[in-house]
Amino acid sequence: MASETLRERPAAEALPLAVVLAVAGGFLDAYTYLTRGGVFANAETGNMVLLGVRLLQGEYQRAAAYLIPILAFALGIWVSEAIRTALESRGALRRWQTVLGVEMGVMVLVAFLPEELNMLANCLVAFTSAVQMESFRRVEGNPFVSTMCTGNLRSGTEQLFRRWQTGDRMAGRNAGCYYGVIAAFIAGAALGAPVCAALGLRAVLVCAGLLAVCFVLLTAEERKRRGEP
Repeated sequence: MASETLRERPAAEALPLAVVLAVAGGFLDAYTYLTRGGVFANAETGNMVLLGVRLLQGEYQRAAAYLIPILAFALGIWVSEAIRTALESRGALRRWQTVLGVEMGVMVLVAFLPEELNMLANCLVAFTSAVQMESFRRVEGNPFVSTMCTGNLRSGTEQLFRRWQTGDRMAGRNAGCYYGVIAAFIAGAALGAPVCAALGLRAVLVCAGLLAVCFVLLTAEERKRRGEP
């Protein structure tokens, strides 16, 4: 990992791209919590816990409400892999661009769904979260997730400990990447609060804009790594 050169790493692993993706991830969690019924749609662990509780209590209809976003998340992983397979021969850049395009399209759709369709909106957010998580999996050679932070916190702290124990500068740099992504996620969530208060359901269009920035960054980074002007 440390010996890789800039051009050897995919453009999708660039730190600036990971930072903007994390901002979008934090914003999206704030959006679903503040405007779509007080839920965090990016991660499904809570839904799985509540699914098990409702099933044990015999509340099967309420259990179904938690099963649906879990299935939407799984569908997002499936679609991401389908895009990768379909576009494998056309290069990684086209695949990443397609993924971001799909995400932006879904975000625009979510913006115009009324509150009565909050369940559908949250399922669509879970879908896009899965697509993003599956398609953008590394930053500067390290595994990471842009739509939640528990794993990033674990990995960042491991690297920080390694830097402290061994003096390994690369470990320190890796820790900085992880904590930078976490800070970006928090900043995205903080940004989401006033934007949601001002724009309501349409606030998710800001997230679509952030993904458009990712599209531009990704394309520019790929050209730079290819040595193109």
